[in-house]
Amino acid sequence: MPSPTVAPDHPALLRPQVVITYCTQCQWLLRAAWLAQEILSTFGTDVGGVALVPATGGIFRIDCDGHQVWERREDGGFPDAKTLKQRVRDMLDPQRNLGHIDR
Repeated sequence: MPSPTVAPDHPALLRPQVVITYCTQCQWLLRAAWLAQEILSTFGTDVGGVALVPATGGIFRIDCDGHQVWERREDGGFPDAKTLKQRVRDMLDPQRNLGHIDR
């Protein structure tokens, strides 16, 4: 069965894309999936999608439209949901209120 494709003019492709690259050797898939779910549940259709990209070598990096949001080695570990949502918001819409997260 062929995989579904998205037309080049599909609205989701015009919105910011979030990419979470995670190390398979370190078994960080569940952490990456959890953070993807947090982004999608907070930003909904304001993002075009969240991609999980398997890699090796201890990498855990989150990018939004090609701009680094988080990098495990540089930022000292893994982001909590609050910090990640604030950083993504600051890239997408700095004026956006995240409700209780901003308190």
